[in-house]
Amino acid sequence: NHIRDDNMSDIAARVLGEAPPRFALAGHSMGGYIALEIMRQAPERVTRLALINTQARPDTPEATARRRGVVLEELDPRGAAHRVLDAALAGHEVALLFGNERSGLDNDEIKHCHAGITIPADPSYSSLNLAQAVQVVAWELRMAWLERCADAAPMHGDARADAAEMEQFFAHLARTLEAIDFHKGRSPERILQRLRRVFLRAAPDARELRALHGILADATRMARLARAAEPGEGA
Repeated sequence: NHIRDDNMSDIAARVLGEAPPRFALAGHSMGGYIALEIMRQAPERVTRLALINTQARPDTPEATARRRGVVLEELDPRGAAHRVLDAALAGHEVALLFGNERSGLDNDEIKHCHAGITIPADPSYSSLNLAQAVQVVAWELRMAWLERCADAAPMHGDARADAAEMEQFFAHLARTLEAIDFHKGRSPERILQRLRRVFLRAAPDARELRALHGILADATRMARLARAAEPGEGA
């Protein structure tokens, strides 16, 4: 009875704690996975190993579903991530369904699935726990989303501003900050360093940079007019 254990590693550890120093081991069906985990944890204690109606690798989702009477398309995490994003961006509701570590998904849950995800694991550690599986799939979703964002970024016709153009902008920005008395005793160098990081991260194109130059020029003009309107100025 392994109901009290949370995963196969715990089951194997409990069996090892109750077993004699050396023993022969047999694993049938799902018990084969536990037998292999026992071998992984304490190979020196197992004198013989028999695997019956099982295999050294975990079932793929397709094999599991077929064994349960349901046939599923099998996807790797990267392919599944792109499939999920395609459906979500098309306006469809999407769900990723994870089973528990003891028995996976049951038949009623599997019948709602369009495909199964197989995570290729190292043969020496072929079983992932639930948290690890979720992390792998979430990572692939994140990477697929970033890839889509990168592909969609260069939709405008203007090229990114080059280094010389950016330096001209930063010089204009520094003059404008002085003209509008922005610093007020704060360190100009530190503020400009932070603003440089902001604009370099944004990577504006030539058209966007022209708009920014226009904003700076207008701010300088307005500051000049404000000073001219102050009492005692221009007299």
